[in-house]
Amino acid sequence: MTEKRHTSSGIEVKELYAYCRPMEELPGDFPFTRGIRKDMYRGRLWTMRQYAGYSTAEESNKRYHYLLNQGTTGLSVAFDLPTQIGYDSDDVMAEGEVGKVGVAIDSLADMEVLFDGIDLGKITTSMTINATASILLAMYIAVAKKKGTDLAQLSGTIQNDILKEYIARGTYIYPPKPSMRLITDVFEYCNEHVPRWNTISVSGYHIREAGSTAAQELAFTLANGKAYLLAAIEKGLDINQFSARMSFFFNCHNDFFEEIAKFRAARRMWAKITRDMGASNPKAQSLRFHAQTGGSTLTAQQPHNNIVRVSNQALAAVLGGAQSLHTNGYDEAISLPTEKAAKIALRTQQIIAYESGVANTVDPLGGSFFVESLTDELEKSAVGYMEQIDVIGGAVKAIEVGFMQDEISRAAYDHQLKIESREQIVVGVNRFVEEESRQEGLFRVDDQIRQLQVQKLQALKKERAQEKVTDALMKLKEAARNGQNTMPFILDAVESYATLGEIANVLRGIFGEFRQ
Repeated sequence: MTEKRHTSSGIEVKELYAYCRPMEELPGDFPFTRGIRKDMYRGRLWTMRQYAGYSTAEESNKRYHYLLNQGTTGLSVAFDLPTQIGYDSDDVMAEGEVGKVGVAIDSLADMEVLFDGIDLGKITTSMTINATASILLAMYIAVAKKKGTDLAQLSGTIQNDILKEYIARGTYIYPPKPSMRLITDVFEYCNEHVPRWNTISVSGYHIREAGSTAAQELAFTLANGKAYLLAAIEKGLDINQFSARMSFFFNCHNDFFEEIAKFRAARRMWAKITRDMGASNPKAQSLRFHAQTGGSTLTAQQPHNNIVRVSNQALAAVLGGAQSLHTNGYDEAISLPTEKAAKIALRTQQIIAYESGVANTVDPLGGSFFVESLTDELEKSAVGYMEQIDVIGGAVKAIEVGFMQDEISRAAYDHQLKIESREQIVVGVNRFVEEESRQEGLFRVDDQIRQLQVQKLQALKKERAQEKVTDALMKLKEAARNGQNTMPFILDAVESYATLGEIANVLRGIFGEFRQ
């Protein structure tokens, strides 16, 4: 008798699958298991969106033009930690972090440079930003207005998913309730003024990076999505309009077939959730998602092995039906990706799209006894978690009592034990290990970046009309205090060249800061 084998979620994998339930679902039809469009990639390939941002706006702008020239079809902006948590580059809290894990954006002036020479009407932009999402979106809208872009046609996505920050990532500022208010302010504002903008990308990616299983990533992400739907409905928004603009962001990890099944199960589960909540529009029931290959799966040891890992993960995302995909650079376990690594990552997607043949038919693995059974098993496991969350009182309450955090911690601990015991093999780490020399040619961010940003801030504050800034910030403070939608006031403050830190500090004064 052979030993039992399991997926990352603990689902037993049988030696042979000879039967699954009859498959009656068609691509493009409810519950969308097989894809959200009837023709999927035959009609339109996924967006090849490379996540990039580092140092100053000037340096990141050069990388964006490089990626566009290499054939990327969408931009995805990485912001540095001070920008993510509402500190200007000259703040003492920003020391040592300016421009390190993303681009430093202190004001509209930086955002103007970031997108210099890029037609915002012809490209979609995704911004991975949460606590300060409303401020960065306001800056993007202000740049678009200056460029003469029709806001009715402005298209892109802002992550704006604060719940997973409390669960897995930590770049929150305010307590959960006022944070949810800021998020729904964005929902309401964009519904009226920027109708093609995706106002939230509910992220399971960071939940998985924190150590969750695939089933937990699926359950906790959709539970958060359900919480955002409820918040939008309470705001008076139509679920058929709002849900149609929601998108999701999933990790694509190592267990090839489990990841494919996860994406198929996610579509089916979300279709049922939205229908049960009153959505009748098929677009409001369909789950559109961006995928990124698993950063936590990359190894500093034998980094070129990561090219193979990324290729396998990217292929799983495509076979699972992603609408958008980012492939990681092979050197990301060591540093920010070099141009060479970024190009190889993009070429990986292009080879899958144009050489592999997997885009020629919809849901190529549909009907596989193994994939169909695994899809059902993952859904069953994820639904079990969601039922526990409902008993607790929903996603926000489950976060407040630490349920999701505890489940992820246990899963991460179990996974690490398996690596250390060599029950889980990681090539180059606990098997097939080699003596390695120091890596050369790594990307490094100059520590002088902070001084450059501070100089730009000083010049900005001398040149701007301070009375306009003061007036805009005062009006924002009143709007935050009295319950008005904050977005128009944030936009006014941004356009007066108030800094990100100044705006965030006004909101800190009203909402306070969250402490775990």
